[in-house]
Amino acid sequence: MPGQKPSSLLVSAATFILLELAALLLLRSSSTLQNIWMNRASHRTMAFLWGSGETIRSQFQMDEFNRTLQAENARLQERLRAYEAMDAEREELDRMAVRNAANYRYMPATVVKMSRNRSHNYIILNKGSEDGIHPQSGIISDLGVVGIVQAVDKHYSYGLTLMNPQMSIGARIGGSELVAPLTWDGRHSGRAILSNLPPHFSVAPGDTVRTSGFSSIFPPDIPIGITGESRLVDGSTRQVDVELFQDFSRLRYVTVVENLDRAAIMALEAEGEVTR
Repeated sequence: MPGQKPSSLLVSAATFILLELAALLLLRSSSTLQNIWMNRASHRTMAFLWGSGETIRSQFQMDEFNRTLQAENARLQERLRAYEAMDAEREELDRMAVRNAANYRYMPATVVKMSRNRSHNYIILNKGSEDGIHPQSGIISDLGVVGIVQAVDKHYSYGLTLMNPQMSIGARIGGSELVAPLTWDGRHSGRAILSNLPPHFSVAPGDTVRTSGFSSIFPPDIPIGITGESRLVDGSTRQVDVELFQDFSRLRYVTVVENLDRAAIMALEAEGEVTR
């Protein structure tokens, strides 16, 4: 009002607010309908505040989720490029395998009998000459080299296993081109020895030993085992222990592999011996 002092105005305003609050409290306590209206209003206000908070939190979570998706997408792209490179390498290896496999014939067979506790162990298979099996064919499994067929009759084949000191295989370590003879160590069913390596040849434990491919019996790169300890022999050569992949106590099914060019190779070698 005109003529009133500011302090009087403040007192009047405060009085008005207190009266309004008192009236609201009276309404809330005295009327069920108004009480419901007040509760609904407060609930709407709280819902609005909670909803706004959830929206903000959801926005932060969405940003974090998008960052996670971007990182995952980058990892997947990297893995995809790696798989593409592996596929290209595998295709090249497959082409090489087809070229190599063209000179070999593979025949499944089942082990009929096999010795494991002798100094000279052997294996007998349920396939013979009527099945196309010939002496000096390789015997392999899905794990690696098993042995060599020595004799056949119409229905069975007799062969020597890797657990026989009379059997020697040309093998190489890892990606090395160096070829050395591999023979059974004579004591353990799952161990052989790679010998006559140069003394300076470095051998890391855990390298894979495979067939060399220089034999007229086995195709190249058939797995044999992994390298273990190595040692010098008489200071002039190195020997390497090889843990065989094939567990002969569990051997049941094998594959007989025959080099279709073996007769021609043997004839050429014989001719070379005559003319030398």
